[in-house]
Amino acid sequence: MMPWFDRYSKHAKGKMPPHPAAFDAAGEDVWIEVIRKMDEVYADLLQSQTQLEQQNARLEEAQAFIGSVLASMTDVLIVCDTEGLIQQVNPALERLTGKSEAELSGKLLDVILHPTSLDKLDGFQERLNGGGQLNDCEVSLAAPNGQVAPLSMNCTTRRDHKNRLVGFVLVGRPVGELRRAYEQLDKAHQQLTQTQQQLVMSEKMAALGRLVAGVAHELNNPISFIFGNMHALKRYGGAITHYLESCDQSYTDPQLQELRKQLKIDQIIRDISPLVEGTLEGAERVSYIVKDLLRFSSNQEETPEQVDLVQLARTAADWVVKAKRIKPAVRFDMPNSLEIVGHKGLMHQIIVNLVQNAADVLTGHPAPLIEIACRRQNGYVAVEIADNGTGIPEDKLDKIFEPFFTTKPIGQGTGLGLYVSYSMVQKQGGTLQVANRPQGGAIFTLRMPVNENSLG
Repeated sequence: MMPWFDRYSKHAKGKMPPHPAAFDAAGEDVWIEVIRKMDEVYADLLQSQTQLEQQNARLEEAQAFIGSVLASMTDVLIVCDTEGLIQQVNPALERLTGKSEAELSGKLLDVILHPTSLDKLDGFQERLNGGGQLNDCEVSLAAPNGQVAPLSMNCTTRRDHKNRLVGFVLVGRPVGELRRAYEQLDKAHQQLTQTQQQLVMSEKMAALGRLVAGVAHELNNPISFIFGNMHALKRYGGAITHYLESCDQSYTDPQLQELRKQLKIDQIIRDISPLVEGTLEGAERVSYIVKDLLRFSSNQEETPEQVDLVQLARTAADWVVKAKRIKPAVRFDMPNSLEIVGHKGLMHQIIVNLVQNAADVLTGHPAPLIEIACRRQNGYVAVEIADNGTGIPEDKLDKIFEPFFTTKPIGQGTGLGLYVSYSMVQKQGGTLQVANRPQGGAIFTLRMPVNENSLG
């Protein structure tokens, strides 16, 4: 069918006039076509709008994600162009420099660098323009109030979709954080080393305890022989002395008198009894030491017994002082005897640990002095062990009885002596306290109940 405008053109040339109905039919078809085309265009516009909204939503999510990542970074991030003009920074840099991104945008990189690091900027750009990168280069930023913020900086190039160089990305970590991380690592290593040495020392002490127990058992036999023989010799000495005195009264032969003088019989008679008594006393002290060693090394539970704290304190001080190369002076302020009912082995170990701690503190002191005092106080017996050292820092007084806490260098202390002593004292119903003396040094006060019923 011929289009209506072609038919109209023919009629216009005089061939035939157009019919009005033809105009109506042709106009309706055109409008229907126009409306259909508009519907298609509108549908395309709706689809494009929907796609744009979806893409915009994804873009906003991506921007929000990147923004949250940048805000969460503790490291400093700087994005700049090839001329060194700042394009973007993260909140970490804003906090460090005290300047906002709006203030820094479009400014040269040197506005945030400390003057001491400006000479490194040319080297940065020259190396990066050549396609290289920078790793762990230390620079300093200008922080507020004239302060310096050192950074360990890494820098790489930034390229567009056509692989053209468009700028640089600098990421820096505050050196203070690296130092703190290193210090924490070093501290953990030292603690691990100290724990390992403490375990080795504990094993050595366990082996020493077994050795001491064996030696003490072996010493018991010869000590028993010495006791028996000396008691017999004491009786024999008395009999011989009595016999010689009787002979002296009955015989007056000059030759015997001369022989008596040559053999110094009178001196022997005078000395034999003190010699025997002294030997017995020495054997008794050896026996006492052996018993203390057995108690010290044994893990068996002791039964409470009468304990003379004065004698224990003197023995403990004697043990510790004799083992020191440079021996501290020991001053006693005690009565002749002060007895309680307790576990003798535990009490001996506690006092040894306290005296040993005082002696160790005084190493290198020009005039080392340990003062030990015993007295009775309100149903308790108090033993005070003081030194004239430098005392204990106030911030460490409340930690002094914690396990593995020690102020000694690594390898020179396990940190268990005072902790073990504190536990032993509590087990027996007593208390152990520490304080600094006004005149200098520290004082440990051990209080033990006198009443047997209060002991565990």
